Amino acid sequence: MVQVGMLITDVPRSVPPAQQFNDLLRIIEAGQDAGMTYFAIGQHFLYGDLRWLQPVPLLARLSAHVEPHVRLATQILIGPLYHPVMLAEEIATLDIVTEGRAIFGVGLGYRPDEYEYFGVPFSERGKRLDETLEIVKRLWTEDEVTHHGRFWQLEGVKPHIQGVTQPHPTIWVGGLATAGARRAGKYADGFACPPDPPPHEIAKRYLAVQEEFYKRGKVFTPQPLRRNTLIAETEEKAMEEYARLAQGRYIAYAERDLESFNRDALTREFLNTVADHAIIGTSESVTERLVSLATTLPVDPILLRPQWPTMGAEETIAAIDVMGKELIPTLRAVEPRTSIDPSLLSSV
Repeated sequence: MVQVGMLITDVPRSVPPAQQFNDLLRIIEAGQDAGMTYFAIGQHFLYGDLRWLQPVPLLARLSAHVEPHVRLATQILIGPLYHPVMLAEEIATLDIVTEGRAIFGVGLGYRPDEYEYFGVPFSERGKRLDETLEIVKRLWTEDEVTHHGRFWQLEGVKPHIQGVTQPHPTIWVGGLATAGARRAGKYADGFACPPDPPPHEIAKRYLAVQEEFYKRGKVFTPQPLRRNTLIAETEEKAMEEYARLAQGRYIAYAERDLESFNRDALTREFLNTVADHAIIGTSESVTERLVSLATTLPVDPILLRPQWPTMGAEETIAAIDVMGKELIPTLRAVEPRTSIDPSLLSSV
C-alpha cells in the first residue's frame, strides 16, 4: 500500500511557543487517526515573522507520542550548515531514541542569508553536502575513519554513536533540480521530490536516481513525493481557499530567494502560477489526481501538506479529517509501483 504522511508547517511568531507545540500534538493525533504513517518537518534559521521548531529535538519528542509503526523524517535538514561529525552524531542519536523510526532527510536549502548567518559560502553548498554525506555514512558504518577532503579532515577517529538501523539510518536527499536527484542516487536511499514538478519532470528525476542506484548496485525502490493539497466542496471554493491560505506564503518564498517562484506572477496570477505545484479541488478530483500519480510513478510515501501558517489547529484538524474519509484510504489501497509508467518516459 502507498503510505501517506504529513509535512509539519511553520507558524506565525504571534502564536506562543507552548501553544504551537500543544497544537502540533493534537494535529499529529488527528493525522494518525486519519491513517497517516509519516510525519516530516523542514528547517530554517532566523526566519523572521514565522517560527520553525528545530527538527531533531522535535522529532525525538514526537517519537514518544506517535504509534510504533509511524516514521519521523527531517524533511529537510540544511546539511552544508553542519559539521559532519555533529550531524552524524545528532542523527544517530535520533535513530536510537526513535527506535529506528527516524529518516534523515537532507538538502542544500535555498536561502543565501542562512549561509551568511553561519559563515558558510553559499557557492560551496553542493560540494559541502557531497562531502558531508560521504563522511556521515562512514561514521555510521565504520569502526575507524580517516578522511582528507576539501572541507574537513579526520585522522583515525573512532565513532562512539552509531544508530540502531542497519547499515545506517534511512537517507533522503531533497533538491529542486535533477542535480539533487543525482545526489540522492549517489549517496542516499531516496529522493524527496519537491511539490512543484509535473509528472513528466518527476519521472526525469526518478530516472536520474535509478541510474545512480544502478552504478552502486542498489535496487531502485519507490521514492518519497511531496504534494500540496486542498479539498473543498467545489473546485471554485477550493481555489478561493487555497489563494486565501497560501498566496502570502508563496510570496514569502519568493521574497526569501526560492527561485521556483516569481513574486510578480504570484501577485497577479496566483492560481495559474501554482497550478502544477498544488492539487486543489473536491475530494473526488484530488483523490483521482493523487491516485494517478501513485499508479504511474514509483512513489511511497506521499507527503501531503494539510496546513499553512495562516491555519489554526482546528482548521488543520478539519482538513486532515476530510483527507481521512476518502483520500488516504484510497491511496493506501494502491500497490506501490517499482517502475515509471512508459507513457511518462516518452516525454523525457
